[in-house]
Amino acid sequence: MPLFSFTGRNAHGELTEGEMESANSSSLASQLMEKGITPLSINEIKPKVDIIAELKDKLDIYKVSIEELLMFTRQMSALTKAGLPITKAISGILESIENPLMIRALKDVNEQLESGRGLAIAFARHPRVFSNLYVSMIQVGENTGRLDQAFSLMAGYIDHHRKMSHNISSALRYPTIVISAIIIALGIVNLFVIPRFATFFQANDLDLPWQTELLLNTSNFFVAYWQVILVLMIAAFFMFKRYIATEQGRYKWHKFVLRAPLVGDILLRAYLARFARSFAIAYGAGVPIVQGMGVVGRSVGNDYIAKHVSSMREGIERGETLTRTAGRTGIFTPVVMQMFAAGEEAGNLEEMMTHVADFYEEEVDYDIKTLSDRLEPLIYVFVGILVLILALGIFVPMWDIAQIAGR
Repeated sequence: MPLFSFTGRNAHGELTEGEMESANSSSLASQLMEKGITPLSINEIKPKVDIIAELKDKLDIYKVSIEELLMFTRQMSALTKAGLPITKAISGILESIENPLMIRALKDVNEQLESGRGLAIAFARHPRVFSNLYVSMIQVGENTGRLDQAFSLMAGYIDHHRKMSHNISSALRYPTIVISAIIIALGIVNLFVIPRFATFFQANDLDLPWQTELLLNTSNFFVAYWQVILVLMIAAFFMFKRYIATEQGRYKWHKFVLRAPLVGDILLRAYLARFARSFAIAYGAGVPIVQGMGVVGRSVGNDYIAKHVSSMREGIERGETLTRTAGRTGIFTPVVMQMFAAGEEAGNLEEMMTHVADFYEEEVDYDIKTLSDRLEPLIYVFVGILVLILALGIFVPMWDIAQIAGR
């Protein structure tokens, strides 16, 4: 309801001010009269307009962060464990949520529940908020009557997923910063540094060596066409984004990322840790292994890994063992394959998959900590080459000028 501010006088003639919610100003005036207050002025308080929020809402570009989903899942776990009805629990959580996408989703979930549909079905209507794995886990919780445990398991999984996503971001952050710094340095050298020397060389009418000519011609090209280069770079960026939005482009890009020098192997193990953790959670909750493979494959976050998981699911459907299908993919290490075999033979596959996830996560943590040590030699080599090029191209002619001046 709208919020109004009012001023009036009470039964003793004293001035009274305040704010109240009401359907309209007439309704508020009646409420004040019933309280013995004679209204003098009533004004509606207009809510502050957030232009950026409205634009995001119209363009539908809101996203639910992993932290927001984790907080919601933990709250649902605690409230369902306390025996609170689902609709009442969601209504209570809605009061503390600010994300418009999450608010719309949870309001719709409540409406679906009130109309008699199940919680998993209601969650499945909002794939931008709740993943396939999330929906499957909630469905198992509903079927077994252990919804609080399903939310608790999902909260643990989301927390692990959040940490692994942070590790993946950390693995990519350092090389991204280094490459960006190198590109910026090259741009500054070509646009501002070399042109100053070019003017100096032209004024002294020197016979320049080939390396200097190459530097000057490169710099002249950048100075003359920097607008075109900038436009081409922006166009290439958007074309790349559009390409990886397609199924084929996304698959090729995800495959390339996993084979990139230095960071590719780290990312591969991070995604495999996510797969193992997801599978352990789903399998432990009672999701059938074939269905679990399908759900986990879509939640890994890498299409290249997802395709191999899909091939594993097809092999299991044909009656093959998990160990054999996993070995045929070629993406798991021999140690992990031994853990698969031991888990299947002992009948504790959930525990072994958890150990696999822990194994990969420990390796990823160690590799991320040592990544900067492995990148530093490459950075030194590149900086050395850059300094050598500048020395040969710029400082050799300067040295010739100094010798001529000395003579």
